[in-house]
Amino acid sequence: MSSVPDRSEIDAEYKWDLESIYATDEDWEAAYEEVAERIEDLAAYEGQATDDAETLLEVLELRDDLMREVSTVASYARMRSDEDTTNQEYQAMSARAQSLAAEAQSAASFVEPEIQSLTREEFEEMLEAESDLETYDHYVDDVLRMKPHTRSTEVESLLADLSEVTGATGEVYNMLSNADMEFPTVEDPDGEAVEISQSNFVNLLKRPDRDFRQHVYEAYFDEWESVRNTVAASYKNSVKADVKLARARNYDTAREAALDGPNVPVEVYDTLVETVDDNLDKLHRHAELKREALDVDELRMWDLYMPLTGDEGPDVPYDDARQHIVDALAPLGEEYQSRVADGLESRWVDVYENDGKQSGAYSGGTYDTQPFILMNYQDDISSMYTLAHELGHSMHSELTKDEQPFVYSSYEIFVAEVASTVNEALLTDHLLETVDDEQFRRHVLNEFLERVRSTLYRQTLFAEFEHEAHELEEAGEPLTADRLDDLYQGLKERYYEPADVDDRIAREWMRIPHFYRAFYVYQYSTGISAALAIVDDVLEEGEEAAADYREFLQRGSREYPLDLLRIAGVDMSTSDPIERALDTYGQRLEQLASLV
Repeated sequence: MSSVPDRSEIDAEYKWDLESIYATDEDWEAAYEEVAERIEDLAAYEGQATDDAETLLEVLELRDDLMREVSTVASYARMRSDEDTTNQEYQAMSARAQSLAAEAQSAASFVEPEIQSLTREEFEEMLEAESDLETYDHYVDDVLRMKPHTRSTEVESLLADLSEVTGATGEVYNMLSNADMEFPTVEDPDGEAVEISQSNFVNLLKRPDRDFRQHVYEAYFDEWESVRNTVAASYKNSVKADVKLARARNYDTAREAALDGPNVPVEVYDTLVETVDDNLDKLHRHAELKREALDVDELRMWDLYMPLTGDEGPDVPYDDARQHIVDALAPLGEEYQSRVADGLESRWVDVYENDGKQSGAYSGGTYDTQPFILMNYQDDISSMYTLAHELGHSMHSELTKDEQPFVYSSYEIFVAEVASTVNEALLTDHLLETVDDEQFRRHVLNEFLERVRSTLYRQTLFAEFEHEAHELEEAGEPLTADRLDDLYQGLKERYYEPADVDDRIAREWMRIPHFYRAFYVYQYSTGISAALAIVDDVLEEGEEAAADYREFLQRGSREYPLDLLRIAGVDMSTSDPIERALDTYGQRLEQLASLV
């Protein structure tokens, strides 16, 4: 029987090195207590932040020091919890850390409203009196920009205190989908029992036996059917929270509120959806080619993940994947490449799936730690690409920390997904240029097409879904399980017009955790569009374009996202990068079609 191993069965070299943050949980506890005591130091400045330039600098530096410590405490607790979501001790630790972070945010909530009591001219006078405030110039500009949407100190404090409550639906969903739901075990064509999990579901849908794929598909979504009302209630209340918080901050819509944070015009969102909708013919062509490759009368939803190559992909052991990725990053410069190689040797990555582990993948860590990458590596090409993706995030953080103070060390998701997808695109180019094995090359090309399909098309479908769901809530329409299913199925039918869209796929929205971060997913689509343009420039122009890209990574959040991307030579205020990405998708689709 195939089963997911216990964490204790996995070798230490394939686990992330959380002991580099705190050697023991007792050390974490001591850090927690120390940070908790410092919160009052910041709160004592309330009402005084803008008394003079020196005080404002003290407040900002104290706030940053405190948040640095809180982020490290919270990150450690979260990652321990993600190692095994059934471990109640670490769940409690993570909950305490979230409460601490909320308390710190509440204590700091006076800072921005007090800065907003200033005019730009008054801040300029403070700059003349205290030159060290220059560090915070862009930050203050951003705070003043948000003045119409920032409430009084009392209201901001209340909203900060309520952040645990307003974000609770995502936590409930996470516990349901990763800890409490038990997916069935199915028998594969060889008679072996296979346990379906969140991590291996898509991989099982790549198996060559069509009846087995159908069995997996139906069993998986039938399990979601058993909790559909719970998930619908969870998502409905998540959407309600988005809408109410947007209105509390004087926005007309939740989408406007979400996009205004990073200063991205809603027109960018609309341009993405319109451009993708205008190019659905390419996706329809992809679906039709899958039908032909499978030699079936009708493409079904359990066929969507099957490769155009018509056979199961080659195994890619983790150590092989590491070497491919390091080699692929050579165009970004020797220093960049070496840093990735060193990180992979320094236990940045928690590699394999274990019982109770958080599904999916992410890049974590803080300003004061090394990067940490959660994986559920499955020894295939897709997992190799996921590793390259997360390493892009990690290197973005590393290069930003090298050049920027803490206040600019984070970066908006809008630009974060560029760094991750640049790595993927470089990996594709490298493998197609250097690997002689024709089967491997066909699968690499197929992986590229699937990445574009699932990133540019699929995430835009998701973006349409959550936009329409929020519009229904804003119009006072009920978000029932049936309504959400109908909305999702309608989109699926339009995007996959040549295929048979059955009723079970209407529940697919239930398995998407990103919906609990409102208006997040569209940035995967804009990110891959920008990334493909950057990689084209790097490969054509060499070091000059690579240097521009590295500068973009080093800038962190010191400029607004669209301005940052212009440093790298991309203008996302237009449809051009999206159209270029879709053209590349169409060209490579025909290239693979001619091979298979």
